Amino acid sequence: MLAVITFDAVSLRMLEQLLDEGRLPVLQELRRRGEWTRLRTPGRHFSAGVYQELFSGTELAANGLYNPFQWSASEQRLRYMLDRPAPEAVWDRLAGAGKRSLVLDPWEARRAEQDAGTVISGWQFTNRFTLRSWSVPDGLNSPLVSRFGPPPTVEEVFGRPSLSRLKRLRRELVSAPARLADAATGLIRKEPFDLMWIGIPAVHIAGHQLMDPGSQLWDAASGARGVSAEDRHELETALVDVYTAADAAIGRLLEAMPADTDVIVLSSVGMDVNTSRADLLPGMLRSVLRGRADPERGDAGGTWIWRLRARLPTDIRTRVAHSLPGGLLYDLTARLELRGVDWTQTRAFALPTDLHGYVRLNIGGREREGIVEPEDADELMDEIAEGLLTFRDPDGGPAVEAVERVVDVLGDGPGLHHMPDLVVRWADRPATRLAGVGSPKFGDVARRGGGSGRSGNHRADAWALIVPGTCRRRETTGPPSLIDFAPTVCSLLDVDRDGLVGEPLLEPR
Repeated sequence: MLAVITFDAVSLRMLEQLLDEGRLPVLQELRRRGEWTRLRTPGRHFSAGVYQELFSGTELAANGLYNPFQWSASEQRLRYMLDRPAPEAVWDRLAGAGKRSLVLDPWEARRAEQDAGTVISGWQFTNRFTLRSWSVPDGLNSPLVSRFGPPPTVEEVFGRPSLSRLKRLRRELVSAPARLADAATGLIRKEPFDLMWIGIPAVHIAGHQLMDPGSQLWDAASGARGVSAEDRHELETALVDVYTAADAAIGRLLEAMPADTDVIVLSSVGMDVNTSRADLLPGMLRSVLRGRADPERGDAGGTWIWRLRARLPTDIRTRVAHSLPGGLLYDLTARLELRGVDWTQTRAFALPTDLHGYVRLNIGGREREGIVEPEDADELMDEIAEGLLTFRDPDGGPAVEAVERVVDVLGDGPGLHHMPDLVVRWADRPATRLAGVGSPKFGDVARRGGGSGRSGNHRADAWALIVPGTCRRRETTGPPSLIDFAPTVCSLLDVDRDGLVGEPLLEPR
């Protein structure tokens, strides 16, 4: 049997420190027995594009699913990712070959297409954008709910967090890994599976919300009365508490598995202090395209939805979001992102993102309302890149590290039709305290509100810990990649690998 456990979106810096201190004994023992390796990943430019690569073994340039909100050129609008087809997940491929899988809480996964054994999403907690509640077969989670209770709802709503929300998040996320182990250990002992694919999503949310207790976001959470010493300690230790809870849950899973199980623990993307200035990009881009500074007026970052986030308190937006059905929430969010854009005057626009910036050109013949001649695209991309690189943080340091063309980053592929043309990589410095950025040529761009409210965001620190059981490590032609895990599963279980370009990482002894 093969077990893939996603200890996902972990801070490699913190993980290595906790391992050195002996505070993650299960991972420490697995590391002693196995091989720790870094992974090639598109996460340096597309942190949300890693999951379909991992689940399906299909490269991002082919599937184009780089973000929860995707651009539809033929409609001149954004759509939620569920409106676009996704490549076949490896557990669906196994189901077609008669193999059985136990899949729990795969992050940003689509509903399983076939009865693949036991597949449950939204067990440890539910999140309407990334961990929706479903099971295949339907109702499979009902006995678990009867025994362990329903999952809590853990939503991220962009904006300054309140102290009460952070404390509630901490309670729910620290308890989530034990909830996983309670359900998974019983299911493992109930019937044999060919594949176990187990997610620990609490690590991901905790990294976004509980990463940096020194940032202004924590100060804002205190309100007028300040934060008590007890509350501050509870929040400052929260992320470590989630990591240690996840380590303990992995230990319980391993105890329930057959002793000769081949085990892979991996993180498909990393996490650390938030460096994103994505909410400022729309204003920066407008200034560059306008081609002149406007010191009297200045400019403000953000699209219409960022401005709405700045005006309305987070708790009010949270209540509104909870009251909307999922489909309506997805569509409303997509429409608000680019509300009010005059396409007859727009040569390029910023696509929604929560980390690096994404810019797409409004090209005639590609976009329904495109105005840029295709032969002018290269010159316009150069103009945008040169302009954005002039922006500085208030301390004088560069705001932008690089502006890169997506085709140069990923190569060509059918998925690029749905993707941005440019990626704006921000300077690798904390950005949560920034009031804005400025350019000597294009003027100042002010931040509205507190940005995303995330104190942590992604890094391209993908890694895997491969611990052979009945198998052995296989030599590959290059460094391991995210697209290698689906071929590894199929190879070990004698399932067709047609269409998969990666290499198996394990082979029978």
